[in-house]
Amino acid sequence: MPPVSRRGVLGAGALTATGAALSALPAAPAAARSRTAPAQADVVVVGAGLSGLVAARDLVAAGRSVIVLEARERPGGRVYALPLGDGVFSEGGAEFIGPTQDRIAALAKDLGVGTFATYNTGKNVYYRNGKRSEYATDGLLGSVPPDWGVIDLQFALVALGNMAKTVPVGEPWKAPRAEEWDGQTFHTWSRSNSLSSGARFLLDAFVSATLSVRSRDVSLLYVLHYIAAAGNAATPGDVNRLIDTKDGAQETRFVGGSQEIPVRLAARLGDRIRYNAPVRSVTSGGGGVTVTADGITVTAKRAIVAMSPAIAAKIDFSPGLPAGRAQLMQRYPMGSAAKFVALYETPFWRADGLTGQAVADSGAIDTTFDNSPPDGSRGILMGFINQTNIRRLDDAPEDEVRRAGLESFTKLFGEKAANPRSTAVQRWDNEVWSGGGPVGIAPPGVLTDFGAALRAPCGPVHWAGTETSGYWTGYMDGAVRSGERVAAEVHAAL
Repeated sequence: MPPVSRRGVLGAGALTATGAALSALPAAPAAARSRTAPAQADVVVVGAGLSGLVAARDLVAAGRSVIVLEARERPGGRVYALPLGDGVFSEGGAEFIGPTQDRIAALAKDLGVGTFATYNTGKNVYYRNGKRSEYATDGLLGSVPPDWGVIDLQFALVALGNMAKTVPVGEPWKAPRAEEWDGQTFHTWSRSNSLSSGARFLLDAFVSATLSVRSRDVSLLYVLHYIAAAGNAATPGDVNRLIDTKDGAQETRFVGGSQEIPVRLAARLGDRIRYNAPVRSVTSGGGGVTVTADGITVTAKRAIVAMSPAIAAKIDFSPGLPAGRAQLMQRYPMGSAAKFVALYETPFWRADGLTGQAVADSGAIDTTFDNSPPDGSRGILMGFINQTNIRRLDDAPEDEVRRAGLESFTKLFGEKAANPRSTAVQRWDNEVWSGGGPVGIAPPGVLTDFGAALRAPCGPVHWAGTETSGYWTGYMDGAVRSGERVAAEVHAAL
């Protein structure tokens, strides 16, 4: 049986920053390769993140035999409980859910994982051009800071929303103006459709906070689809649903942390999951596939690769993948993300009338949230280290990252933030089995030329992962949806 308790999953050396380059997956020792054990199943799933686990669950329920191969020693992928010491954990990866994220909500309910509201009482903090201000979030602007360019920003957001309404969810390359929108970056569009520096900063901050890339890195069409995808079949996507806490994607958190979901789901799958088994090759032929991982080789009728395109590209596929899929994986990079978390005796910012949420234009951290437990028995601040700064800090020692993070917290929340009980950082860029986060993104030209390859099976090889989802791509809900979709697809093909 795999480890099922948080203590068992998150022992020493569980998910730590490896510092290994994304371009070189660690090679298996020769002795391990020579001891590869054979196994057989109807379906082999590569990756025990949410999408792979959900796909395995549904296939098992349909009567199929399944083996899941996971490189790490834990389930969850980009969902991870970050240890802060003394038995305290915080969210190191995906954590929030909100309205229309029905599939992750249903999975959590089935597994007995409860939810609670993200702390959102009081004022937010806005730091811009060297000045700190506080603002209420219950007015017409919601969580949008009251910058002098806010009217300019609202016109731009309305335009984005209207454009997104014309983008088919799951198939943005079919939008009437797909070629035009995919031929430019979000940065180019935002500069052509806003005049004030405040609006331009906040448009950039929107992309940074949601995708962990700079606006110059991502296609306008990709951003429009991200907006269109922020809904469900009954509710159209909305840009405010992406950025807001109340009634938005950051509205709710999971009791015990989001990793409770993959841990409990993995427990149901039992020894069908093989940990510490990074997949090295997938060979198709003879009406099936042979998947070779460290310590095990699995022959199956079908394979599901449940990971981001960038990491899937590190597997040796034989025969080679169709050019469209191979080219897609070369062009779909991960965002650059890190979370910095500090533990305090109390959530002191609440007594100061603050939500713990902030947006800043300088310093290592550009966005923060209150990650304290539901009862507020201790204070936990979480900050996203933005893509420019995490690249600068990728090779920095832990104490330098800690100093930079605390400087940002102190600037935003005062001197009480300077002396936490403990801190921790999850640098996803340095995490070899993810290579960044929170999601793979498409630069200009990728969706229109290669987007159709995101989900299209390659013979007996099928694709999952949040990047392949229509609704809520990039979120836990998208991962669950992709697992459900690929399981139905594979079951029908067997």
